[in-house]
Amino acid sequence: MKNGCHIEVKLSEDLLRKLLYISEAERRTPSAQFNFMLRNNIAYFEKTKGRIPEAEIRKIDISEYQIEEK
Repeated sequence: MKNGCHIEVKLSEDLLRKLLYISEAERRTPSAQFNFMLRNNIAYFEKTKGRIPEAEIRKIDISEYQIEEK
């Protein structure tokens, strides 16, 4: 990932186990699997509700989540 960001996600044990199961089945790391599923969910959202306007996306402050480069 070019511009790294970090977000904490709290999952139930059941959801975590299912994520790990799917990750292994798809031969992805849990992080890569989560990103894959998130991209698919965003694509579904935009397909059913319309494209998210770029101008609106740019307004969102992500500084809290950005990883500082060393």
